[in-house]
Parts: sequence; C-alpha cells; structure tokens
Amino acid sequence: MKKNRGKIFFGLVFFTIIIVSYFTDLSEILSFEIIKDTYQDIQILVNNNYTIYYLAFFILYIVVTAFALPISLLKTLLAGALFGFWPGLILVSFASSIGSTFCFLFSRYALRAYTQRRFASYLEKVNKGIETDGLLYLLFLRLSPIFPFFIINLVFGLTKMRTLEFYIVSQIGMFIGTALFVNAGAQIANLNSLEEILTLKVILSLTLLGLFPILIKFIYKKFKNDRQD
Repeated sequence: MKKNRGKIFFGLVFFTIIIVSYFTDLSEILSFEIIKDTYQDIQILVNNNYTIYYLAFFILYIVVTAFALPISLLKTLLAGALFGFWPGLILVSFASSIGSTFCFLFSRYALRAYTQRRFASYLEKVNKGIETDGLLYLLFLRLSPIFPFFIINLVFGLTKMRTLEFYIVSQIGMFIGTALFVNAGAQIANLNSLEEILTLKVILSLTLLGLFPILIKFIYKKFKNDRQD
C-alpha cells in the first residue's frame, strides 16, 4: 500500500511539473533571441570557471530532459554556443540520453503496473513487437524529429524493453540531431531564427534516415523467405 502511494505521489509531482512548464511562458527565461543576445557575456563566466559550469550545465540538461521541459532544443543550442561543437556534443549526447532514461524509468516505475492491468491484451501485442523489432522502431523514432521525445520515453517505459537497450539506442538515434543543433549553436552568430536550422528538407532527411534500417530488415526478410520458397 505504501509502495503504491509512493508511486502515485511521484507520478503527481512529475506530471505537475510537466503541465506547469507547458503553461508557463518559458520564453521569458530562455529563447533563441535571449541566447543570441547574451551568450557572449555568459561565455566570459564559463571560461573563468569552465569545469564547474560544464558539470552544472550537464546536470541541468539531465533534469530538463527527465521532466520534459519544453526548452531542450534551446539548451542544445546554448551548449554549442557556450562550449563549442565537440565539448557541447559530448555533453548533450550523454545528458539527453541519461535524462530520457530517467523519464523511461519513471514511466516503468509509476505507470506500468496500472497500464498492464488496464490494457493487458493490447500491451501483450506491443511487447511481442518490441521483442522482434523494438530496437529498430526506437531508432527510427529517435532519428525522426517529428515525434516528441518525452512521449517516446514514457511509451517505451511501459514495454518490456531493457533499460540498457533503451539507453544505447537512444544515444545512437539522437546523435545526428544533437550534432546538428550543437553545431548550429556553435555558429549562432550567423543565425537569425530556429527555422534556419530545422527546415523541411532536414526533417525529411532525418525521417528517411530513420526508415532506412527498417527498410533493410524488411528487404532481408523478404529475400530470406523467397530463398526458402
């Protein structure tokens, strides 16, 4: 009973933070314009205490990702602007994967038991699909910028996918998009808006890249079946 109360309390806190953040105008705290106007001043502070600011930013990024705060993209740009491409890429790649895994584990800890009871037959089918092609589906979802990452974290937490598999595939799948935005942040002085980064061409390219491993597996299965026939 106490265990269930703990899950309920943790779940309420988690979703309260998400809901409040989405109804709060965070653009007053962090926006593209604010980053572009102030990053040089902040960079002076960072250069004076590089290690401390780097670790603080790393921890903050994990928290932002774990609680699905709608500023992760802007913080990725800021990482590139403050720390440069390679240090920013390493920071964001690991912090975003760790934060996503925390969100995944929350879903598994607080929501899985309830959903298993309520939607047992449906989740059984989903888990069978996860066992065979789950890693490929996760890779596709991570590569494609169409799907909100926090939804992916929560949904996969309800499945039987192993935590280490989720972490590794998430880090691989998010790497290209992370590199794209960190690089944009490192060159933020030459940008005028976010639309210059996430163009339709870029979105389609990343989506097609995500479909590629699924297509390869489909072709391989078809070729294998044809040979057996």
